Amino acid sequence: MINKIVASVDEAVADIFDGATVLFGGFGGAGEPQELFAALLRQGAKNLVGVSNSIGKGDKGLAVLIGEGRIGKMICSFPLIKGGEAFQQQYRAGRIALETTPQGTLAERIRAGGSGIAAFYTPTGVGTEMAEGKELREFDGVPCLLEKAIKGDFALIRARCADRWGNLVYAKTGRNFNPIMAMAAKVTIAEVDEIVELGELDPETIVTPGIFVQRVIKRGRA
Repeated sequence: MINKIVASVDEAVADIFDGATVLFGGFGGAGEPQELFAALLRQGAKNLVGVSNSIGKGDKGLAVLIGEGRIGKMICSFPLIKGGEAFQQQYRAGRIALETTPQGTLAERIRAGGSGIAAFYTPTGVGTEMAEGKELREFDGVPCLLEKAIKGDFALIRARCADRWGNLVYAKTGRNFNPIMAMAAKVTIAEVDEIVELGELDPETIVTPGIFVQRVIKRGRA
């Protein structure tokens, strides 16, 4: 019997190892798996490569992982945001590396990673610091940069609802980076508000099929 529901949030993240590449779902606070973030902090993995739209803010989630020195490198689009002091302090102290990539390019790099596409060309970033060290080619008179796909060892994502097979339904803007991150990781761990019986989810509303999800944890389960 396929059953991807795990007993506790700590069990869900127990095998995340030092140096792992972790895709962190969320977008401006929406769709962030806060209980998985907290469990990863307790778990203690360090020198992680984090991939996220931003660097987190305030005193929870990704910002706390960064502030506690657990992230060795961030790949993101918005490293300078209000409330992102934890990252700024670590970066100025030379304790965290940064790879900045435009938001649309970041999304496409992750999508490519989940779709078996090794790299792609885009005109975004040509003529800027983003182009440094990247291959430049011209297509139909348009200069384009070669961008490599992003894959993760783990993805920590958030959804509204799941069944025991791992099929996921999202709530509104919670459907941001989460679906493509689920595709691009070897192990996807989904934090959900509700778990329903098989057959209760309308197939037309399922955004992430269970084939892309390895573990499901219900919020509020210690």
